[in-house]
Amino acid sequence: MMGCSPPRVTQGVISIHVSADGEEHTVEVSAGVTAEDVLNAAGVILGELDRTDPPLYSVLSDGSTVRLIRVQEDYSVEQVVIPFDQQVLQNESLPAGEEYWLQLGKNGLKEITTRRVYEDGSEVSSNVVNSVIIEEAVPQIKMVGVQKPFTQIPIPGRLVYLLDGNAWVMEGTTGSRRQVVKTGDLDGRVFSLSPDGDWLLFTRIDEAEDTINTLWAAKVDDDEGLEIDLEVANIVHFADWKPGSIRVVAYSTVEPRTAAPGWQANNDLQLLNFSDSGYVRHLPTIVETNLGGVYGWWGTDFVWAPDGLFLAYTRPDSVGLVDVQTGEQTPVLEFSPLQTYGDWAWVPGVAWGPDGKVLFSEIHLPPSDSQLFDLAAISLVGGAPISIVPHVGMFSYPTPSQITDFPTGEESYQVAYLQAIFPNQSETSRYRLTVMDRDGSNRKVLYPQNGTGLEPQSVVWSPEPMETQTDHALAMVFQGNLFLVDVTTGETWQITGDGLTSQIDWR
Repeated sequence: MMGCSPPRVTQGVISIHVSADGEEHTVEVSAGVTAEDVLNAAGVILGELDRTDPPLYSVLSDGSTVRLIRVQEDYSVEQVVIPFDQQVLQNESLPAGEEYWLQLGKNGLKEITTRRVYEDGSEVSSNVVNSVIIEEAVPQIKMVGVQKPFTQIPIPGRLVYLLDGNAWVMEGTTGSRRQVVKTGDLDGRVFSLSPDGDWLLFTRIDEAEDTINTLWAAKVDDDEGLEIDLEVANIVHFADWKPGSIRVVAYSTVEPRTAAPGWQANNDLQLLNFSDSGYVRHLPTIVETNLGGVYGWWGTDFVWAPDGLFLAYTRPDSVGLVDVQTGEQTPVLEFSPLQTYGDWAWVPGVAWGPDGKVLFSEIHLPPSDSQLFDLAAISLVGGAPISIVPHVGMFSYPTPSQITDFPTGEESYQVAYLQAIFPNQSETSRYRLTVMDRDGSNRKVLYPQNGTGLEPQSVVWSPEPMETQTDHALAMVFQGNLFLVDVTTGETWQITGDGLTSQIDWR
């Protein structure tokens, strides 16, 4: 009887070509090996960056070729000059054509680290892996005079304006100008004359960590440039003088944040007063820090009543009143906030009538993302809000005039506001300056009648009628320049020509 035994399996032998370091080899190995096995059998040692074709894990067949690609890298560091920028600043205080160097330029220096990769001795890639600025470039700044022979006109009171980070004042005529603050660091978030016109309240940029800005007051008629630090920081929405008081200021603060929009609002309301000697006294808080309703992170704005006993508050979801004595907040208008789909929130522009009996406010029309807004009058002595101008735009900024006494004994006033040229796109639309009677009648477009409109802004009434005109004027900013407009005739005067004016006030 013949015995049974399992069949013998003979491992096949295959030939593999190896190309490495400029040499060619043929290696006989068992079937089923990988490219890595073949290189080991050939005695080829791989570097950390080397690669193979095919990859090391590939299973090879008879007659395959394994190619070793030697990979090397090196790093080089070089210093590169950063050319300085050349800037031209226009200065209306210099005659046209006159110029001088305000600051000489200086090149900067940066250090660049480059990684280069070589395969079998040939460069295949070059990439910058690090760039460090060793020395910042200093821009070269030339000051150029742009003084133009604009007609000088008499003006009542004091008109202050913010020009390229500095505060200027006109008094007597538009040709009589002098600097009030000349440090070049005013940010324009607060820029307000005291009721008597003697002091300018303003915010200036602060470079300290976790500080957006600081609040200051400057004496307008002080030749030595008296400025007082009011010891308050991070003012974004509101700071203003209390009517009927001497050097009393209300303000609201925020907490700086790295995320947009750059702050978290406190929605608080605080008071301080100060003396000419610089002594600052913080008074009891009116409204403590709070959430501020829907979109409260953006913040609440405030507007003083003419008598200084109340403030109007305006925030993304409501308009109301604040009692200065008790801090009690009473809403007079509530609404669904505008859905902006961005890192900002819309807050209605609100203004008091000069008699303190009515608030003028924008009203958002549904749906939540609609760009349609009406201008409404909110009676504070009874009655529902009344829409007096339809489809005015989200940035109408109503601004009532002073009360005018007529020979008949009647008292009245006008309201200036901005009318969106494209109300359905009022977020990006330009606007036209318009005036009307307090009830919305007798509307009249003042500027511009056609062409490019105004950027959103709060215009300012002259404190008294113009000397050479029969009525008050309005001050506004157009294309970075200060303009005055007669509200009766519509006559317009350009006052500045450097294109750097951004904020105004007039007392």
